[in-house]
Amino acid sequence: MAQLNIRLDGELKKRAEELFSELGLSLSAAVSVFFSQAVRERGIPFSITAQEDPFYSESNMRVLRESIRQAEAGKFAKSTTLEALLAMEGPRHLNPHEGTKQDVGAAICRP
Repeated sequence: MAQLNIRLDGELKKRAEELFSELGLSLSAAVSVFFSQAVRERGIPFSITAQEDPFYSESNMRVLRESIRQAEAGKFAKSTTLEALLAMEGPRHLNPHEGTKQDVGAAICRP
């Protein structure tokens, strides 16, 4: 059996140990699982990208902050139908390549 010494942020190590403990793994076992999977797949066993999660985009965060502000001010939507909610937003000018109001509404309502 070989020994491996690595350097990493202390907080990251702590959080990883907590997670792996919940999964019933030691940090050493989790690293072994990673290595085994990498060798089996002949690559990193997950996607590494610079792609930003669209949920955290600045435009979405602005909408979320405004929604929170309105909720805290007591301005809640009383309607539960998609059509009524879209009507509350006013006219929508969509790019013809982005789909229809119904497509946008369906995307908003996805879990």
